[in-house]
Amino acid sequence: MNRPSCLLASALTAGMLLSTAACSTGGVSGASGRSDVPASPMAKDSPTASTPPMLTAAQAQAALITNADLESQWIGTEGTATWHDGLLKSKVDAEAFVTDKQNAADCQKLLDGLYAEDLLGDPKGAQALTGFDDSDYDGQMHYQVAGYGQAEVDAKLAWVKTLPGKCDRFTAVDNKGGQQTVQVVSSSLPDVGDAREGLRITMSGELDGDSSTLTLDFAAVRVGDSALSLTNGGLDGADKDSTRQAVQAGAARLKDALAGMTPPPAQG
Repeated sequence: MNRPSCLLASALTAGMLLSTAACSTGGVSGASGRSDVPASPMAKDSPTASTPPMLTAAQAQAALITNADLESQWIGTEGTATWHDGLLKSKVDAEAFVTDKQNAADCQKLLDGLYAEDLLGDPKGAQALTGFDDSDYDGQMHYQVAGYGQAEVDAKLAWVKTLPGKCDRFTAVDNKGGQQTVQVVSSSLPDVGDAREGLRITMSGELDGDSSTLTLDFAAVRVGDSALSLTNGGLDGADKDSTRQAVQAGAARLKDALAGMTPPPAQG
C-alpha cells in the first residue's frame, strides 16, 4: 500500500502533526524558515502608536492666541512696521568674524529667519498666523502655529540655543548701508510644552537718519510634533511680560487643539 512520502517522513519524526498539516495544505517549510501562512492581520495593519497625526488647518487656527490673551494695550495689527524691512533685512559684516566664518553664516541665518519669520524651518503640516500691535511700546507681535515634526523642531531649538554664543555681538549692514550693532542673548520662558527656547535681539544704529535701537524677543515652544513661535518688540523696547503671556496661553491652546479639545477661553 503506497502512502504519501510526506506522511512516511512524518512518522519518523516527533513533528508528525506539523508535517501532516503542511502536506494537507500544500505548505512549504525549508531551511530558510519561510511559510505560506499569512502574517497576522494585526501585525501587518496596525498603525504605529508613536506617530501622532500631523496638525490640521482647523487645529492650527484654533491654537492661535487672540489679543484677549495679552494685556489691554494689544490690538489686531494694522500692518508690518517699517523697521521690519529697514533693519531685519540686513547683511552680516562677515569680515568681523575673522576666526570663525561659520558663526557669520549662523548669524546671517538668524537675521534671515527673523525677517522671513521661519526660524523653525518650513512646516510639514498646517500653519496659521496672526499679529498684534502694542500701543504702549509701539511694537508688534507676529505669532504662528505650525506642524513640523518633533525631530525637526528639536534640531532647530538646539541650533537656536547656540546663537547667544555664536552671535553674542556682531555688525550688520542694513539695506541703506547703515551699520547696526547686533547683540543676542538667551531669554527665559515659562516651563510649558515639551521643549522651548527664547532669545532677545537688539540692533543699535540708525534708521532713516535717526539713532535707533530695535529690541526683539523671539520665542518658540514645541508641543508634540507642532510648535508655536513669535517675535515681539519694536523701537521702544519689547514687553517681556507679553512675550511670556503669549507663550503660556499659546502652549495651552496648542495642547488642547492637538487633543481635539476646545482651547481654553482667552483671559480678558
